Amino acid sequence: MDHPSHHHHHDHQEVPSDLTLRVKALESLLVEKGLVDPAALDALIDTYEHKVGPRNGARVVARAWVDPAYKARLLADGTAAIGEFGFSGRQGEHMVVVENTSQVHNLIVCTLCSCYPWPVLGLPPVWYKSAPYRSRAVIDPRGVLREFGVEVPENTEVRVWDSTAEVRYLVLPERPSGTGHLSEEELAALVTRDAMVGVAKAALPKPEDAR
Repeated sequence: MDHPSHHHHHDHQEVPSDLTLRVKALESLLVEKGLVDPAALDALIDTYEHKVGPRNGARVVARAWVDPAYKARLLADGTAAIGEFGFSGRQGEHMVVVENTSQVHNLIVCTLCSCYPWPVLGLPPVWYKSAPYRSRAVIDPRGVLREFGVEVPENTEVRVWDSTAEVRYLVLPERPSGTGHLSEEELAALVTRDAMVGVAKAALPKPEDAR
């Protein structure tokens, strides 16, 4: 029996699996021909996973922290507001931004596979794609957060958002206190990929940055 709601399962993996296959094929070819040192390849992937990709999202978050009008647009229409930076693409068609506050902590998961907002976060981390994270984030989000070192107060609600082929989520983390004097660029440096998935809080400024 085919329910309309199940249709998105089929194209859920469409782009990443295709992309992943191409990357894998390229990897094996380059390594085989001795053109690429596997360690260099790992460094390249690390760059996309931790540096290039998430820096896009970090710029969006920092702008929302300093510009209330932009933040309002971002929460109202994530796709358009993120598009203002020129970040869009096949894996970020419809972006919904959810805001962390003292009352609500948001956590992103994709229970069916590993849908992920590529244009703003780059490559998904290995743990995001893992079955334990995908199942436990829904059943025991506080426990999962604790393992990432995030204690959510009892009176804070934890909301779990399940990404689909149609909708990708991005967490707008809380702006850390003591950052009033920082520039937008310095603020962006505090925004980690994990904070935008909801498994971490934005980093605190280093003591020498705090005034």
